[in-house]
Amino acid sequence: MNNKSAFSSKEQTQILFRLLSYLKPHKKAVLLALFLLMLTVIGDVTGPYLIKIFLDDHVATNNFEFEAIILLAVSYFIIQILNVIISYFQLVKFQEIALKIIQQLRIDVFSKIHQLGMRYFDETPAGSIVSRATNDTEAIKELFVSVLSSFIQAAFLIVGVYIAMFLLNPMLALYALVLLPLIFLVIYLYRKFSSVVFLTMREKLSQLNAKLAESLSGMGIIQTFRQEQRISEDFDKINDEHYAAMMNNIKLNSLLLRPVIDLIFFTAIVLILTYFGMASFNTAIEVGVVYVFITYINRFFEPINNVMERLAFYQQAIVAASRVFALLDNEDIEPKQEEREQVISSGLIEFKNVTFSYDGKANVLKNISFTVKPGETVALVGHTGSGKSSIINLLMRFYEFGDGDILIDGKSIKSYRKKELRNKLGLVLQDPFLFYGTIESNIRLFNSSLTKEQVIAAAEFVQADKFIEQLPSKYDQRVSERGSTFSSGQRQLVAFARTIATNPKILVLDEATASIDTETEVAIQSSLEKMRKGRTTIAIAHRLSTIQDAELILVLHQGEIVERGTHQELLAQNGLYHKMYLLQNGIVE
Repeated sequence: MNNKSAFSSKEQTQILFRLLSYLKPHKKAVLLALFLLMLTVIGDVTGPYLIKIFLDDHVATNNFEFEAIILLAVSYFIIQILNVIISYFQLVKFQEIALKIIQQLRIDVFSKIHQLGMRYFDETPAGSIVSRATNDTEAIKELFVSVLSSFIQAAFLIVGVYIAMFLLNPMLALYALVLLPLIFLVIYLYRKFSSVVFLTMREKLSQLNAKLAESLSGMGIIQTFRQEQRISEDFDKINDEHYAAMMNNIKLNSLLLRPVIDLIFFTAIVLILTYFGMASFNTAIEVGVVYVFITYINRFFEPINNVMERLAFYQQAIVAASRVFALLDNEDIEPKQEEREQVISSGLIEFKNVTFSYDGKANVLKNISFTVKPGETVALVGHTGSGKSSIINLLMRFYEFGDGDILIDGKSIKSYRKKELRNKLGLVLQDPFLFYGTIESNIRLFNSSLTKEQVIAAAEFVQADKFIEQLPSKYDQRVSERGSTFSSGQRQLVAFARTIATNPKILVLDEATASIDTETEVAIQSSLEKMRKGRTTIAIAHRLSTIQDAELILVLHQGEIVERGTHQELLAQNGLYHKMYLLQNGIVE
């Protein structure tokens, strides 16, 4: 929908009904709120009628019967007190329903985000996703908090006022019906033109969030390369476009909301006074009837004004909901797993003629075939863009591959449950991610089945305990966002401990030692050897010295395996691997 300049009435209606479907779990609460609302409307209609009785039956006739006047006064006072009390509970109930709906909607959005495939995050800025989960859902909240309650209250009050007017003067009530088409015309025009403005506003706000998130995550690069001015200019441009959209919204609201409705209201007052003025030439007009009609017209237009003022919130909510539903309806979800009770036992991996493309056009992997026997280590080497990480992404089921198949223990990885794959495949990335919390919570990764002793044992296994024990709070040391207070080598050691703590059957190392200095790398090589024992291992490495003991080394070039063999066999071939080896060791032929 983002490519459209506006939403049709049909599309807006579909979005509205989908939003209203979130009311289903709250039927009883909604009925109670509507009942309370109906009581307040009855009070709003009854109050002026009591004053009409007082004016016509007592003031106009000089009939100041004490008991009757006291009864009217007490009745009016009780109605107003009850109206205040009931209005309070009615508003609280509507607010409670709205907050519960938005709470559920945010849960749906957050859950959906975690179900989306990696392809979606490759194509969508993080700030835009955050905007949909926060700003857009907040805009939707206003629909339930104020818009719907105002619309329903207006509907109830309009019906109640018209019933009362027809009972008092059917002819004048018919004249007043002429006002409704004018009001509906204003509402139609506002919805038509405002949808374009609000769509632009939401998009520009999303772009602002995306630009801000990008700037924060890349602040080091921005300052290093002195890009502050350029980033500020980009941000200012988007900000100016957002300002222009906001101004268009203000101009539209200033024209079609209160001013036009006030004009119709004044026209209605003139119509009523003209009617009574002309009728007074033929018959006496009761002052109470004039008062109650003017009061009813005022009560009629009060909710109309509230509705018109909240139409802006309504349009914002519809546009925001369209963006949220676009995310919820996104079909680029994480590859599905067949619900079978398959168990990874030995860890035999087979790639059979696997072809893969990120964009559906250019293949980054072409007919990849190889086998990793249980307990063996296969290393993937090649220049940047050769397809090494893509093989890992497919093995981890981050992306759906096209032709060919990947087998584990003779069964397609599509036949394994996601939980089984995640439990049996341990992944260590080049750039480890640490969550806000403690060292222990990052190693445990919220796995309650792991004991403190197992966490410590995992850290000792990869020799991460040496730096952890030197920390002031040791395993309870606080970790800031992304672990920014630790060195890249320390973060990598924590990631190693995190992986080994789960005791995976298959180990996947994506340039896992690239962020570790030479001294630290030497120290953990023995740990890596212990980790690999009894485990099937696939390792990506730029430094060939770290994978010389691998049972099989695959050399990739432009998505194809061009060489395969052991370290010595590949050196003897005098091919691409041989050139890479000479280059890394500073040997010139």
